[in-house]
Amino acid sequence: MHLRVTAFRGTADGQYAFTMSLSEQQAAALSAETVVVAAGRPPRERDQPVNHPVVLSSTYFGTGALGDGDRGYGRYSNPTWDPFEEALGQLEGSRLPGLLYSSGLAAVSSALSLIPPGGVLVMPEHSYSGTLVMASELAQKEFVELRTVDIADTDAVKAALAPKGPNARAASMLWLESPTNPMLGIADVQAVTAAAHTVGAIVVTDNTFSTPLVQQPLALGSDVVLHSVTKYLAGHSDVVLGALVTSNADIRSALLHNRTIHGGIAGPFEAWLALRGLRTLALRIERSQASAMVLAERLGAHPAIESIRFPGLPADPGHERAKTQMKGFGSIICVQVAPAAGLSGADTADKLVRALQLWLPATSLGGVESLIERRRRHTAEPVSVPENLVRLSVGIENLEDLWADLKRALDSLGG
Repeated sequence: MHLRVTAFRGTADGQYAFTMSLSEQQAAALSAETVVVAAGRPPRERDQPVNHPVVLSSTYFGTGALGDGDRGYGRYSNPTWDPFEEALGQLEGSRLPGLLYSSGLAAVSSALSLIPPGGVLVMPEHSYSGTLVMASELAQKEFVELRTVDIADTDAVKAALAPKGPNARAASMLWLESPTNPMLGIADVQAVTAAAHTVGAIVVTDNTFSTPLVQQPLALGSDVVLHSVTKYLAGHSDVVLGALVTSNADIRSALLHNRTIHGGIAGPFEAWLALRGLRTLALRIERSQASAMVLAERLGAHPAIESIRFPGLPADPGHERAKTQMKGFGSIICVQVAPAAGLSGADTADKLVRALQLWLPATSLGGVESLIERRRRHTAEPVSVPENLVRLSVGIENLEDLWADLKRALDSLGG
């Protein structure tokens, strides 16, 4: 028996029902590794495809109102979005499908639209630079009051959420990244989320680094989960997409309205590619996490590395928290490179990146290929990010090949 759910499509008021390929009970009974493959499939009917086709249409036949079940127009809905949105919603533990966007920042913009005019936004001081830039611009225009904080400091987060005086306002939204980009700070998600709800704030968690296979923020109390689908979910560095997931129907309706009116919609072919990439997420995460653990241990022991952040290391400040709220430790490693003789830390880090042959010097993360970059080369990166910090996104290549390339480049720094 399939579960009929209401998917909020079209305008914020328009709805139509569709049948999910896995019932709520089925999805709950299956492991995430199975749901990622099984969710979002077409009906099991004779001669039907096992994968949804790409639907290229700007409009649809219909005689009724959108609320009566008509899709209406391509900005409201596309059948190619549905299976991805269904699968992501079930992976994040939501009873509602997710919402797919044209980019991660389009999803960020939609999520920030939930803040009332003049509201207070509490955000990690180290976050994805695009999110920080967008929030800062909103603050400069006095649309929001922005308070940045060390998200790993629970007391500091609670203080930032509270009113700053008798006539001041409490937070309207708490924005979480855990682990943070790029410093890999770990928040006590349940504690800070509970504190945010106490003052009436909505909680949005960027789960890009962890994916729903490693961390489920909705189960930890978050109201909205955000993904840059470009990264791990799609997994092949060939699409630019974003997504939001919530279990709150009113919030989802507001987000859908924002997407529809502001036009941050996904292309159908990109949505199809993202779903195809999603099918291998469990295998890719398993491989990249295992390799990241070994590489982090070896990097931490290399004399050319000044310091390392990876929550899987027992000495990492976020290790104990990560163990309690994550099902792994991800596959992002950040290191600070020790300055070589006659070079600054930044120049040494750049030299390391240039010396690599297998690791690709490029921005982004979460693809099948291993990427490396010095983060402060981006002008939008917070100045509190060290100049010599290098972020590594571990892919699915052979572990020993990845290490041989790193070791050779690190060893060359002393020459």
